[in-house]
Amino acid sequence: MKNTRIRSLIAIALFSSTSTAAYSRPAPNIQTLVPMQQQVGEVVSHLVGVMDTSAQAQANPKAPNVRMTTCKVSVENTKKNPKVVFLYQEQAMSQNLAKPYRQRFLKIAPSADNQSIESQSFKPPTPEALIGLCSKPEAKRVIKLTDIGAAKCSVFLKPDGENYIGETPKAGCPSDYKGAVKVTNRIVLHSTGMDTLDRAFDAAGNQVWGSKGEPYQFRWVQPSASR
Repeated sequence: MKNTRIRSLIAIALFSSTSTAAYSRPAPNIQTLVPMQQQVGEVVSHLVGVMDTSAQAQANPKAPNVRMTTCKVSVENTKKNPKVVFLYQEQAMSQNLAKPYRQRFLKIAPSADNQSIESQSFKPPTPEALIGLCSKPEAKRVIKLTDIGAAKCSVFLKPDGENYIGETPKAGCPSDYKGAVKVTNRIVLHSTGMDTLDRAFDAAGNQVWGSKGEPYQFRWVQPSASR
C-alpha cells in the first residue's frame, strides 16, 4: 500500500513537471511560421502599384504631393527564383509626373541570415531611359543586368500581423545627395499603402532633407491586381 502511494506521488510529480514545461514554452515566432517565399510575395504585393501622398498634402499644405509607381521587371540571363523579385520604382511630384526625381530598382529577397526580407535598392546608370517603364506590359519590362546599376541601400522587413515593418541598418546608408553623407529610413507596409520616415544627415549629424515630423503617408491610387 505504501509503495503504491509512493508510485502515485511520483507519477503526479512527473505529469506536473511535464505539463508545466509544455505550457512554459515560448510562442513560436511568426517568421518561422510564414515561409520566406511567401513573405517575399507579400512584400512585393504591398509595393507594386501606384500610391501618392495627396491626402496628406491636402491636410497639410507643407507636405509634398508625391506619386510613387512600382512594377515588376525581369532581368535578362538570370535564373527564375521565386524567392528573388526585381522591381522598378519611380517617384515624381504629382504635378510633374514626366520628370521623376527618384528612380531605382529594388531586389526583394530573403536576407543573408534568413531572418527578414531585404529590400535592396540600386541606382540605374541611365535613369532617363527608364522613365515610364511601368506603363509598358509586364512582358516588355525586361532589363539587362547592367541596367540595374550600383547597390545603394537596404531596408530589412519583418512581418507584423498583416503589415511589414522595416528599417535601414543602424548606421544608415551612405549618400552624396544634397549635402548628405548618410540616409536612414523606417517603413511600414500596410493595407492602405505605406508610411516612410526617410531622413538624410550631413557629416555633423544635422538633418539636411527628408521628413522632419510625421512620416510620408503614401496611399493607394491603384493597387496591384494581386492585392
